[in-house]
Amino acid sequence: MSPTPLAQQPEVYRHGRFNHGRRPMNATHITSLFPDVDPATLSIVTILDHFYEGIMITDTEGTILYFNSAQAKIDDLSPEYAIGRRVTDIYHVDEGISPTLQCIRTGKSVDNLACFYRTHLGKVVNSLHNVYPIFAGARLVGTICFVRDYSTIERNFDSVSSAQNRVSLQTLSIDSRDRKQKDLKNGTRFTFSDIIGTYPDLVQAVESAKLSSNSPSPLMLFGETGTGKELFAQSIHNNSHRRAKQYVAINCAAIPENLLEGILFGTSRGAFTGAIDKQGLFERANGGTLLLDEINSMPIGLQAKLLRVLQERKIRRIGSLNETRIELKIISTVNEEPHQSIARGALRPDLFYRLGVVFIRIPPLRERAEDLEPLICHFLQKTNAILNKRVNAISEAVMNRFHRYEWPGNVRELEHVIEGALNLVGNLKIIEASHISPHVISPAPTSGAAPRPSIGTPRNGQRGRVNIVFPPSPGRPSAPAEEGKGLLERQAENEVNSIEGALSETAGNAAGAARLLGMSPQLLHYKLKKYGIDRKRFKKGGQRSS
Repeated sequence: MSPTPLAQQPEVYRHGRFNHGRRPMNATHITSLFPDVDPATLSIVTILDHFYEGIMITDTEGTILYFNSAQAKIDDLSPEYAIGRRVTDIYHVDEGISPTLQCIRTGKSVDNLACFYRTHLGKVVNSLHNVYPIFAGARLVGTICFVRDYSTIERNFDSVSSAQNRVSLQTLSIDSRDRKQKDLKNGTRFTFSDIIGTYPDLVQAVESAKLSSNSPSPLMLFGETGTGKELFAQSIHNNSHRRAKQYVAINCAAIPENLLEGILFGTSRGAFTGAIDKQGLFERANGGTLLLDEINSMPIGLQAKLLRVLQERKIRRIGSLNETRIELKIISTVNEEPHQSIARGALRPDLFYRLGVVFIRIPPLRERAEDLEPLICHFLQKTNAILNKRVNAISEAVMNRFHRYEWPGNVRELEHVIEGALNLVGNLKIIEASHISPHVISPAPTSGAAPRPSIGTPRNGQRGRVNIVFPPSPGRPSAPAEEGKGLLERQAENEVNSIEGALSETAGNAAGAARLLGMSPQLLHYKLKKYGIDRKRFKKGGQRSS
């Protein structure tokens, strides 16, 4: 006998008011869910409202019968909207991927399935799904799905089935809101709220930038190309008391030397043929902020004149005898380690010491594995609005490749890769490998240089695992491979031992461990998540897992 159609179900849950967040379910409520079933025969725990996890109950057709308040909060939906719809109407997934429909089809539970998707409000959800069949005797009458928000369980996330279980679910069916780009009328578009990421070094950089915003001291930002140096600079301006004044930026590498001085300091009539009285950027930014982008590309002779401006807080236009006092915040950027620029003669050491009173390093994307997914979601939303697309998912193969890619162009490259993919998806709503630039999906080997060794790629070029295996922890003697274990299991154990050994050597420092293992920090973070290794355990001499 099939479940009673929704239109015939009791009023109490047909309109989405089935007991969510008020009082525990009892036999009466269960009977209203499955009116033709003896509640005593149900194989599920009936007290649901005390759970912190999201809970969703469906019938054998995949129609949602119960949607608790925790699940509503996770998905930015009301229970009234969800109840009565099929899971495929709420979540854009096909029936082969949906864990609920998989459970209905097989009659077996789906355990510890890690998923990620974006809600219609733009919130990224990393979740852990456990779906169980509901039986009345031997008859399948529905499913119950327990959903735990990944962010609330990350510290205890030690055992997700495997990387192969991670699938990309598309966003909810409701349209995302179009968030128009800001124009703050002061030469900027960005504030600190536009900086996306939770990587500790990035968070520390943001905090340092906020603390130094109102200071008159010069500030230098160090970061590779594409890490977001100008985003930081604009945010600093908009977080200061100078926000009502003008923000002015100049790329010192993009302007010829014979023009740069006049652009910076201004000119006076008669200084040279055709010269007119014209403000320079220092005067235009007076009272506000001046960004000197790529200061290590400024001609050395001009760096000496800039040093005098910093010391005297006065500028003199070309051809003028008069000096003008200026009061402004000077922010500079460098795209290579400053001492390297000094060593090759591209940056004066005295200028570096003067401009780098506050020095902030912005970490590259390859170190920020945990920030990859929220950045992708942000760029999907932004580019969807520009190109009038509705793409809201990325295939597992592409995500795996993204986690292994070095991202030499950093966040800017990621944005361009996403934009390029959306130009090729057509009417599809998911990004596949065929839509991604070949250099990202299948990078060509670097000519004239030995490939970087990584786990599974030995230094000597022979087949097998990498020749870096750290000794076991004290009290954990090395043992031969257990008889009957497969090659993949033994290889996984060796990887875990090597990674944990490297983390022990570096006191939990992921970047240092990656260098010891000869792999990229991005790949190491991927494997930490894959094997459920918490590097924080090693910061205070923590032991490896037994």
